[in-house]
Amino acid sequence: MENKTKYQKKLAVRRDDTVIVISGDDKGKKGKVVEVAPGEGKIIVEGVNIVTKHVRPRRQGEQGGLIKTEGPFYACKVQIFCSKCNKGVRVAHKIVDGKKTRVCAKCGETL
Repeated sequence: MENKTKYQKKLAVRRDDTVIVISGDDKGKKGKVVEVAPGEGKIIVEGVNIVTKHVRPRRQGEQGGLIKTEGPFYACKVQIFCSKCNKGVRVAHKIVDGKKTRVCAKCGETL
């Protein structure tokens, strides 16, 4: 039975963030976040966790077969990439002009 929670998990990463993988087979790879699923705590990153899918032809004349695509994986396996520090960093928050912004916890660069 699925473990459905009443509240969605808060993830540190958002769509279009540049992240670096910190554990697993793709450790060290960098990419852009394509999709975020906070309910599952998973993300899809461009060029990371490539999986092979078996695709059935849907219409007449359409080609079926094996397709390589990005698969989802847990968001806890990535860190946001800071271009100034040139590595994965934790996120801190600062209030600038009455707006809450995300900054690098090490150098203070806006992410």
